[in-house]
Amino acid sequence: MASETDRRPGEGAPDAIETLERAASDYERARERVDEIGEESLRECQEVYRELMDLLERYDGSATGGGDFEAFMEFQGRVGTLTDDLPEDLPERDTFESVDDFLQQRRLTEGDFEQAREMLAPVGDLVGRLEERDDARERYRDARRDARHRRDDLDDRIGDLERLLRLGEADLDAPVERLRDPIERYDEAVTEAFRAFRSEAPAKEVLAVVERADAYPLVDFRSPPDELLDYVRTHDAGTESIPKLLEYADYSPSKLDHYVDDVSALQSAVATRRTYLRGLDAEALRVDWPPPSAEDLPWRCREYRAVVARFADESVVAALRDVRALARRDDYERLRESALARSELSESERERLASGAVEDELEASRQRLAAVEDALDTYSSV
Repeated sequence: MASETDRRPGEGAPDAIETLERAASDYERARERVDEIGEESLRECQEVYRELMDLLERYDGSATGGGDFEAFMEFQGRVGTLTDDLPEDLPERDTFESVDDFLQQRRLTEGDFEQAREMLAPVGDLVGRLEERDDARERYRDARRDARHRRDDLDDRIGDLERLLRLGEADLDAPVERLRDPIERYDEAVTEAFRAFRSEAPAKEVLAVVERADAYPLVDFRSPPDELLDYVRTHDAGTESIPKLLEYADYSPSKLDHYVDDVSALQSAVATRRTYLRGLDAEALRVDWPPPSAEDLPWRCREYRAVVARFADESVVAALRDVRALARRDDYERLRESALARSELSESERERLASGAVEDELEASRQRLAAVEDALDTYSSV
């Protein structure tokens, strides 16, 4: 937790606001430049400009000097056709006509093509307003996205700081053993019960319990692999314990042939799942420390009981009932907060709490969050 509270993700928030303001201003200016001419008119002008530039590119060389006379005539014809029927109100119409007049010479050089391009430069600048507007709009959207991310970072940071302050108010001398002792008794009991079950019961029974636990979302067992589950259900070796199956998996094929009816099936289903079988323990059924909230604990215990009762004796189930009853204590949340504070507060965090630095950062983060939210409200999406 120390690393989280030592970070200052909100300190970059003003940069996000400034970037958004600048991007919004750039986009508005670029949009106004397009509106001055009219988008439709600029699109028409852009189409003529691109076609004319394309002609200059395609015929440069073939229609110059001692090149192909047919290409020369074709080029001039296409230029003339392109500029003959231009709308009267087309932006830079005079420039297009001037370029056409210039190119209708009896002979063209590469320098003439270059000069024609220079004559079209003002048109390129004009139609470039469309691309400038589109680029500015994209930067504006990016700036809004970055500001939203900054807002989310600040929101998370505020939640961390509020939780830190709440832990700082906990009574570190509270008698947390009233919660810890019953939880530790149950955790130890269920750990031992499952260890014995895994060591002594047939593998197919153990894996059946683990598989059925899938019906309980709060029981976080890793489901048995399908091939392994199918093997223990359909082969005699499934009546052996998990430690015995793991022992078989280490045998050579010739030795294993004396113990199982299908050597290759065991090697395929069990030998390749050694890590899963070795790691199978009661961790998914432990409450652990610090404990969950008073709201969560009864739900967790109810689901745990449905699984624990399948392999453990009544003493373990009774220990689990004692844990569930803790949630009804009036002082449960107070004791839990003390447990959390003891477990999670680092020395540096305690010092920052004592000095008031956490409260100062929380207030500053709230102000930065409000500023980012105001900026997002002011500069709407496009």
